[in-house]
Formats: sequence, C-alpha cells, structure tokens
Amino acid sequence: MPDAALALPRLIAHRGLSARAPENTLAAVRAAHAVGVTWVELDVQLLGDGTPVIWHDAGLRRCSDRRGRLADLDLAAARRLDAGGWFGEAFRGEPMATLEAMLALLDALDMGVNLELKVNRGRDPRALVEAAVPAVMAALPPSRRLLSSFNDAALAHARTLAGPEALSLGVLVEGVGRDWRRRCEAVTACSVHADWKRLKAARAREVSEAGYRLLCYTANDPAAFAPRWEWGVEAVISDDPTRFMP
Repeated sequence: MPDAALALPRLIAHRGLSARAPENTLAAVRAAHAVGVTWVELDVQLLGDGTPVIWHDAGLRRCSDRRGRLADLDLAAARRLDAGGWFGEAFRGEPMATLEAMLALLDALDMGVNLELKVNRGRDPRALVEAAVPAVMAALPPSRRLLSSFNDAALAHARTLAGPEALSLGVLVEGVGRDWRRRCEAVTACSVHADWKRLKAARAREVSEAGYRLLCYTANDPAAFAPRWEWGVEAVISDDPTRFMP
C-alpha cells in the first residue's frame, strides 16, 4: 500500500534535466538541481561485468560516441565513453555515470530519485536488483527513494530483498489496465506510473481513490496536461519541469 514516508514532489526531472543536458548523466542531475527541481527520474542497468550504471538504452549509439551493446562493456571501457558530446559541445567528455557516483551526487545535493530498474531484452532482472537495490537503500533515506519498473520479476525480487516496509516501489505501465491493482498488491507497491497520453480519467481516479500515488511520464506541455491534476495525478515526470513552474 502507499508509503507515507515517501516525500514525493509535484515535479520530477526525466533522466535529469534532459531538455538542457545529456540524459541520465551527472550533468543532467546538477542542471535539475540548479533550477530548483528536487527529484529526478533515472534508469539503472548493468554493464557486462555487473557494474550498475545510469543508462536507458540497450545500446550505446544514441547517447555516446561509441556503438555496440551496454552488455558487452566492462567498467574500464565504459569510462572511456563520451556520454555528453552528442548533446552539445559544452558537455563533451561527460562520463557514463555509475550508480555509485550518481547516488553520491544525489546525497550531496539532498535530492530524491525515482530509479527505474531497466530490464532490456535478454538481461537478468534478479542480477540488476541485487546490484542496485542495496546500494540505493544504503545511500538515500526512505523519503527520497522510489524504485519503479515495467518488469514484474524485478519488482518482486526487489520486494523480497528489501522486505515489506523498507522500500517504496512503483509499477510502471503505459496505459493503466484492469490488472493494475493486482500488480501493485503482488509487490506491495505504493505508486502507479503511467504514460500521460494514455491515462484515462476514470482509471486515474480509481488509482487515486484507492490510495495509491499516481505519477505520469513524460509530459512537457503544461496546458495539455492540466486536467490530469484534477484526476488525482500527484507528480509529473518531465524533460523540462521548469515549464510547469509558476
């Protein structure tokens, strides 16, 4: 059920302030902090050597100067990547962030994180959970950490590893289907995270009235998004949350 200890804000920066800095990097988190955003949404997955890193894609091409698969890298190779130059010259040389480095930064900046357990095709959800969850729980207080996933096996293993009350979990969906409550109850989730464009008013109110926290991704148009606040949405995950600021 919902976790009262979770201090969820109204605005969360998607992959850091990804409209203004390369996504899922330390620079993007610093940029979010600089504009007054207190929480970020990030993705975690494993390198081939088992090191947890902050990265979304299964491949490297879109967000670095290399090609290939994330699963084929070890930490030494990952440290040679440029994860910022693709976005702009000012970010050239930005490293791929390890989970360890990212958690240290979040702790130093007193920020919260919605960390997605990103299970791309062919990857092991249990291995990801075992590498990431204890690190997150050790680094940040319960009020500033929320782990989410589309992958039910990852969520289930996270719950088993963390125990019944120690970790806030969120069920990621595209549209909120009829089985949303079953999925939440199976892992004692506190929140549902839905694609804002696919969210329907009746289902949103059902989630909210049941006491679950309702988050929406990835909205960048405050006017178009506005009715959803009345449906019970508590937080928006945006590439540029400053658009939603007064």
